[in-house]
Amino acid sequence: MPGTPGEREESLDVIQRELTAFARRARAAAARLHPELPLVSYTLLAHIDDQQGCRATDLAAHYMLDKSTVSRQIGTLEKLGLVERHPDPDDHRIQVLHPTEAGTQALAATQASRRAAYKERLADWTEDDLGRFAAYLLRYNATGDAPHA
Repeated sequence: MPGTPGEREESLDVIQRELTAFARRARAAAARLHPELPLVSYTLLAHIDDQQGCRATDLAAHYMLDKSTVSRQIGTLEKLGLVERHPDPDDHRIQVLHPTEAGTQALAATQASRRAAYKERLADWTEDDLGRFAAYLLRYNATGDAPHA
């Protein structure tokens, strides 16, 4: 059963504070990948790698970002040698973004470092705790994707 309105507000304050701390750590992870790489660029690079290539318009739609924002971030990734463009084999007018070898290696190193940090941070959590935490994060993020009235 939910607590009092004051307890609910206190819980929401804790959640907000802790998610802010989580976001700071994510920005720091992006900076470890490359000091000139903002978190948005790191996230886009990871998505491009995960999708094994995608269009800039797909990135804008997926992350609900303005096309000009995506364009600037992709420009940074290209300048740093982490992303390159290839013509779409089915439609040469379309450019598909792919991570370079350097981009893939940088992501792999950063992700290994992040995974090790999570393993260390969560080492004393039970499997049930980890499962619940993962489920709560999935639920929270899925709610964020839902349209608001």
